[in-house]
Amino acid sequence: MTADPSDGPFPEDGDGIGEAWSTDDAGPTRAAVILPWSRFEHASASQNLGTQDSGGLNRPRAAEARLAEAVGLCASIGLVVVHDAILPLRIRRPSTLLGEGQVSSQGRELARHHVTVAIVDAMLTPVQQRNLERAWGCKVIDRTGLILDIFGERAATKEGTLQVELAHLEYQRSRLVRSWTHLERQRGGFGFLGGPGETQIEADRRLIDERLVRLKKDLEQVRRTRGLHRSARKRVPFPVVALVGYTNAGKSTLFNALTGAEVMAKDQLFATLDPTMRGLRLPSGRRVILSDTVGFISELPHELVEAFRATLEEVAQADIILHVRDAAHPDSAAQRADVMKVLDDMVADGALDDAWPSRTIEVLNKADLLGGVEGVSARPGAVAVSAITGDGLSALVRAIDARIAEGMETATYDIPPEDGASLAWLYQHGEVVTRSDADTAVRVTVRLLPADRARFERRA
Repeated sequence: MTADPSDGPFPEDGDGIGEAWSTDDAGPTRAAVILPWSRFEHASASQNLGTQDSGGLNRPRAAEARLAEAVGLCASIGLVVVHDAILPLRIRRPSTLLGEGQVSSQGRELARHHVTVAIVDAMLTPVQQRNLERAWGCKVIDRTGLILDIFGERAATKEGTLQVELAHLEYQRSRLVRSWTHLERQRGGFGFLGGPGETQIEADRRLIDERLVRLKKDLEQVRRTRGLHRSARKRVPFPVVALVGYTNAGKSTLFNALTGAEVMAKDQLFATLDPTMRGLRLPSGRRVILSDTVGFISELPHELVEAFRATLEEVAQADIILHVRDAAHPDSAAQRADVMKVLDDMVADGALDDAWPSRTIEVLNKADLLGGVEGVSARPGAVAVSAITGDGLSALVRAIDARIAEGMETATYDIPPEDGASLAWLYQHGEVVTRSDADTAVRVTVRLLPADRARFERRA
């Protein structure tokens, strides 16, 4: 079953790759993953991103790890990968990206395996996508289209749904010529305008543009609402600790282990799309808000980076950032560089201040796959943990507590003896260092977070 292009520019619910290109009788969709690979390009990218191994040497991302990631992306939406290939890319051909021989040989393999949809793990232009579909006789999806489809299937909240639809339409708008065969038709005009009327492609583009305007207005309202929620939390206030990291690094499993929550945690790429928050009590008695966020990925489509700005704002406003890494992954260093690049881009956009590394704790997760926390080679300041076994979690909580304490300020106040509410507030929100009681005033020296100090002084 194939999607009817005459249905119009807006995808219906469930119109994803896995559902649109399979039938109940035929079973799961048979897919192929093809990775065009240029060692020179990826080596240069690694050097530019500062990708380093434990010895501090720049090294390129491994082709096999990148292919395995693409296969995992396909499996996460129910595609059955029956063929995969890494194709050396010497020259990027404008017509097909791949060389003629590669296109021909892969066409034979796709036919032999009865492939319905081919995933090319690269960014394809509309022309390249159209030409490959003609050559291979099957649906062709590039990396951006695949990730958009996954996000569309996973988004659960209204905010997530709006963000995904916005990204999808912006991507779809650039592929109107490629996507539908009915676009050569023309709609008749009113007769008095002098001309054949509005072409189908113009009408479709206009409909998409109108929908984009509405979506952006709705998302702006979501951002305002999220800003109000953040303002309310600041009035509480509790420090916010945001978990960030590469997709499938184990953020949600760690979130559940620390808070006792039941956020969906699977060995699956992009298992979490919508941010979740829970409270956490630290050894000092302070409470913090832990926030689980969407995972990053290499070459994240720019449509999604822009559309998920509201989600990333949770990271920008966090007091502490936990950068969760999969320490057992063969491409862990390259994944770290990808996350760092996204955060650096947020600094360039003004969404994040450039002091974020000073409030970041690197968490090397999945230590159980390396023989325990003792078997993990951690850089200074990093904490090795296993969210599955709980090994190292107490050290991580202490590290969070210590990092928050580093940002506390010391202040001295003279409180009237009858003002018991102010004294109780200082004991609840700060660490009382010294206290001297007298008939006229109680002198208290206390350590407070900057936000708490400002709040107390406004109150006083």
